[in-house]
Amino acid sequence: MKTSWNIFKLDLKHISKNWVAALLIGGLTFLPSLYAWLNIYATWDPYAHTDRLPVAIVNEDEGATVRDQHIDVGKELTKTLQENKDMDWSFTTSHEAMDGVEYGDYFAAIFIPKDFSSKLATVISGKPEKAEIDYYVNEKLNSIAPKITEKGASVIVDNVSRRFISTVNGVVLDLFNELGIEIEKDLPDIKKFEQYIFDIQKQLPTIHQTLEGIVTDANSAKRIIDKAQQLLPEAKRTTNAGLKTINDTLDQLTTAQNRLEAAAPRIKADLEKIATITNETNDFLKNLQQLSPDFTEWNRAKQAVDERVTTSIEKLNGLEQDLLNIKNVAEQLNGEQATAANPTLSKPLDAALLKVGNLKNLLDEMQENARTMDSSVQGEEERLRNSIHDLQKIAENTSIKADSFLTEYTDTIQPYIRKEIAQALKTLTSAKTLLTEVQNSMPEVQQTLRSADKHLTQGTQQVENALNQYPYVYEKVNQLAKRIQDIQGKTDINEIIDLLQNDPMAERSFFEEPIILNETKLFPIQNYGTGMTPFYTVLSIWVGCLLLISLLSTDISREGTFTSRQIYVGRLLTFGLIGCIQTLIVTIGDIVLLGVTVKEPILFILFGLLISIVFMSTVYTFVSVFGDVGKAMAIVLLVLQIAGSGGTYPIMLLPSFFQWINPFLPFTYAIDLMREAVGGIVWARALKDMLFLTIVGIVFIIFGVVFKKKINIATNHLLAKSRETDLFH
Repeated sequence: MKTSWNIFKLDLKHISKNWVAALLIGGLTFLPSLYAWLNIYATWDPYAHTDRLPVAIVNEDEGATVRDQHIDVGKELTKTLQENKDMDWSFTTSHEAMDGVEYGDYFAAIFIPKDFSSKLATVISGKPEKAEIDYYVNEKLNSIAPKITEKGASVIVDNVSRRFISTVNGVVLDLFNELGIEIEKDLPDIKKFEQYIFDIQKQLPTIHQTLEGIVTDANSAKRIIDKAQQLLPEAKRTTNAGLKTINDTLDQLTTAQNRLEAAAPRIKADLEKIATITNETNDFLKNLQQLSPDFTEWNRAKQAVDERVTTSIEKLNGLEQDLLNIKNVAEQLNGEQATAANPTLSKPLDAALLKVGNLKNLLDEMQENARTMDSSVQGEEERLRNSIHDLQKIAENTSIKADSFLTEYTDTIQPYIRKEIAQALKTLTSAKTLLTEVQNSMPEVQQTLRSADKHLTQGTQQVENALNQYPYVYEKVNQLAKRIQDIQGKTDINEIIDLLQNDPMAERSFFEEPIILNETKLFPIQNYGTGMTPFYTVLSIWVGCLLLISLLSTDISREGTFTSRQIYVGRLLTFGLIGCIQTLIVTIGDIVLLGVTVKEPILFILFGLLISIVFMSTVYTFVSVFGDVGKAMAIVLLVLQIAGSGGTYPIMLLPSFFQWINPFLPFTYAIDLMREAVGGIVWARALKDMLFLTIVGIVFIIFGVVFKKKINIATNHLLAKSRETDLFH
């Protein structure tokens, strides 16, 4: 060991006395740190400068009209992006955007299509369509930029989606709020509805009985309508016959009225003539009684009386015939239409005829007495005078009755007959009008009966259908009533109202961002460069080791003076010292020059020194034992460690081969140990990492001490052979 130490001191002496060697060694100590610093600085915080990434935005949205209100989501989105500084948004045309992406002027292009707003508006329709945003990216330009621009596009979609969801939810919540208010207003009606359901449930048996009664009544009504339809032709015939009878009766009444009016002047004149004749006869007989008995005069008087009486009788016969004609018409009316013409019309006519008959009897008696006066006159004068006196009384009585009948006929009988005929005409005219209306309404009645029969049939079918559906309705009403009772027992409608009534703006804000991520950084890392410092620092330490074994010799030219083991240990101390100086420069430079935020700076430096010793032991052993082959082995191991240590990407994301070798790579534990110092110590992890690294270093040192001489004997022949080519040193 003392000899090895002497070799170490000798190396230091040579370096200190040879300025060229010192300069080269000094350069070798700084070169690895430059590798780390430049990479750390280059990746210091790239995601803070995404506003330098040019991304084209093309807005072709034409907008849409929703419920008479114009919306233009694309325009609103471009306004938002103009204020957004996450990327270098360039608002351009479709042609320029595609050319820019193709030639590398833009890393990506985002197209808002013309139907963007209209598709979003379909959310209120029965068939909503998803709106689309077209994203074009040139992945050839850079491997990371597409991921960043894709994230930007995703952010745009997320923002639009979040605002859209917020808007839609705002509308829905407004409707819910209005619904809650309306339900609260309608709460009494809801209670009434519940009570109505319970009442209907109680009345269902009555409803069933009522429906059955309706069917029975409808069938009875249908039979009545059928009977009425059967009787309708008979009613038509009866109505037509009644109209004919009334028309005939009206004609007869008109005839009677005409006859009455035509006979009235004549009857009056005849009655007046009869009254005049009877009065004159009475006066003549009075004068005759005062004359002396002159049979010749009396014969002339008798003849005059006979002529007057005959004239009166003839007048009475004419009057009687006129009255009989009127009576015949009245009797015909009474026989054919007793309800139309007044049957009492014959009574005054009979009375008038009776009085005419009485007058005729008086006149006949007067004429008979006058004619029989011949025998009396030829007998005695006294008896003659008595006969004249009797004749005078008859004449006087006839005169009185004639005057009385004239007055009665003029004042009573004639007006009464006229009144009765007029009343009969009025009654029959009304009856005719009524029957005419009935006759005219027959088609309508027939149509009404048909319609009633049709509707009654339909109504009966509907009621029968209702009866058929009654079991289903009965079951559903009972289910609904039971459901209402269950809800009343489990849910308070006032709670539902309180749930629906809300603050739409507050709820809208909630749905816009329903989840808030509470991020707690247990081991905060300031930026991306700080996060990559452990990887690049560890990598620079290994690179420093490679530089040393590439430029410095692991053997001593005076090999015969020292053993292989002494040379191995002595030069290991030299390489280790230079490696530690490299590590001090790079770790202190990370903290001081770059300003990397390190949680545990002292441990960061100490861990770096440990890693340097382990790495130097590994690389130095490779080259010292295996020569140039060892250099290749160190480089291969470097490549494997860069890919498989998880320094840049989580090991879970790497292929299975690298996941398999990861636990066996020194880089894995070295990087993790440096991360502990940068972010914060978890001693369990740190101790595990230090233990593994220590074991690796010890294993390689033991391997070098034990196998250097043996393996060198085998490799020296290969080394000599390679130098014969003048290509290897």
